[in-house]
Amino acid sequence: MSDYLTAIIVDDEPPAIRLLQKYFEQLQGIKCIATCTRALDALVLIEKHKPDVVFLDIQMPDLNGIQLSAIIKDKVKIVFTTAYPQFAIEGFEVNAIDYLLKPIAFERFIVAVEKVRKQQTEHTIVNTPVQTNIDDYFFVKTDGKKRYQRIEVRAINYLESIKNYVVLHTSSEQVVTYNTLKYFEENLPGNQFVKIHKSFIVAIGKIEKTDNNEVWVSGKCLPIGDTYRNDFFERIERFEI
Repeated sequence: MSDYLTAIIVDDEPPAIRLLQKYFEQLQGIKCIATCTRALDALVLIEKHKPDVVFLDIQMPDLNGIQLSAIIKDKVKIVFTTAYPQFAIEGFEVNAIDYLLKPIAFERFIVAVEKVRKQQTEHTIVNTPVQTNIDDYFFVKTDGKKRYQRIEVRAINYLESIKNYVVLHTSSEQVVTYNTLKYFEENLPGNQFVKIHKSFIVAIGKIEKTDNNEVWVSGKCLPIGDTYRNDFFERIERFEI
């Protein structure tokens, strides 16, 4: 699970959006990544950003929140926001996590966020796969039906994300698999690998040299992203003599 939850606000009233944005800014562990005033625009944003939760107004033009929730309920968690309490029953019928009545108090907003966080944590625990030999080796699916390739963890130099694929670079070959870099970040041994860029994870033991902006791994120069620089050098300095 990510270090923070991501959220989208959908409301046809800009003042309501601004209030929720202010609340988000005051909380740690959750971040508003997009807003919109039309339900149809929300469909595009949800597909693009894949947020953990949508704070969704009910009374909107074109497509109301109840109708939209029927479309997105399997893709994202929903917290309804509305000035009309009579919609509460409908809201919970589509398995909304919570129902916030406007004007929304900050304390009530916190309760809703904690409900989302609790459900997210429970879902992660239930669905976390058991990794039996991830410290030594694992299998990745390659091209073709039922084609898998064994990867020795110690053989990996670095991993590279390219769109919906990850390329595992070893000293002898490059193996392409349909997966996300986030999956490998969460499942590879944390004491052996470090993320240096949104598109790269490197094996610490295979690093040859670094400077402020780049890392050399097995003769390949890789960029260090601004977001990952401090954590990367903190990890490297643990091996300094």
